[in-house]
Amino acid sequence: MQRKPLGETPCPIARTAARVADSWSVLILREAFYGVTRFDAFQQNLDIAPNMLTRRLNSLVEEGMLERRQYCDRPPRSEYLLTERGRDFRQVLLAMLAWGNKHLAPEGESVQLANRRTGTRVEPVLVDAASGRPVTGPDFHIVPGPAASDGVRRRLDHSAEA
Repeated sequence: MQRKPLGETPCPIARTAARVADSWSVLILREAFYGVTRFDAFQQNLDIAPNMLTRRLNSLVEEGMLERRQYCDRPPRSEYLLTERGRDFRQVLLAMLAWGNKHLAPEGESVQLANRRTGTRVEPVLVDAASGRPVTGPDFHIVPGPAASDGVRRRLDHSAEA
């Protein structure tokens, strides 16, 4: 049986993983959020091979996460800017930051989120936009959406029983 590519499955988590879940792509997006736009700066900050960086930048442009904009004609040079889709990925990176600080930083937190105006540390949490309540615990669960297949509906119905 031939597996369907992750990006073609109906699962939004699988589709996201297919587009940005390799470590280089995530780190390139992190650097873009830090304000990096130029190839040389990405390469220096990430210590990544130029051919690997080129492939990942091209992939992120194809996926609509970054936009390539030429800033020099001779020699031709481009910068890479976050698109709206790319900027929407910030919440995912903030969730990874919070999880990594909580579970993978025995030496202490090397990066934190802070309120720009007050300088106070901020702990990012996922909240329901309608109620403002944190999305945690048994009050929230994943349910089939309108486009869910019968298989997805069965799996989610079964997981709700556990």
